[in-house]
Amino acid sequence: MVLLSNLYKRWWLNLIEMSSTEDYKKSLGYYKHASLFWTDLLSLMSSRPHSLTATGPFRKLGVTAKKINEEMIEINHELVEFNTRLSQYYKQLVDTWNEAQKQFDKKVPEIPSDAEHLDSSKRIWIDIFENYFTKLFDSPEFGENFGKLVSSELELTNRWNNITSLLLETANLPTKKEIDEIYKELHSLRKRVAKLEKLPHVGGSGNGK
Repeated sequence: MVLLSNLYKRWWLNLIEMSSTEDYKKSLGYYKHASLFWTDLLSLMSSRPHSLTATGPFRKLGVTAKKINEEMIEINHELVEFNTRLSQYYKQLVDTWNEAQKQFDKKVPEIPSDAEHLDSSKRIWIDIFENYFTKLFDSPEFGENFGKLVSSELELTNRWNNITSLLLETANLPTKKEIDEIYKELHSLRKRVAKLEKLPHVGGSGNGK
């Protein structure tokens, strides 16, 4: 188990070091720049003839193909950032687990066989791990990395939503944003109708008016 844990930890360290080097970031920036350049060029060369000869939704698809390609390039960029933050997140968890396990091994070198001492060892294990992971979760390093991890995940979600909206618009289908607006309007109308139904009727029924 210790050997597997060390191999796992070394693999995460190598992954994080590779993704955080300046050469790697420069290569990623060059890839993004080159991809955008060729996307613009290919879109300029192909969109006009394609949009002129295409009919129906394919005409719109030819026009929005460039936007979709740009979103895919941004997704690749955001995915690298997400994987970097995710690797750092798991590294922090693995390091904390190993430190807590070492501390437990010092206090309990051997697993007891009797039930009374076994329960005591369990309580010691819980206290040690709770203490170490509480310190980790309260640390500014964990909070900063976790915040960036969530932000990069939200960016990825937004990119996918943008692509989905482009494809739905191409097929003349309502997007999620448009459907949400309809739901809000329906909810508002229901509230207004409910208030109107509670209002007393004008005039009385006894005088026949």
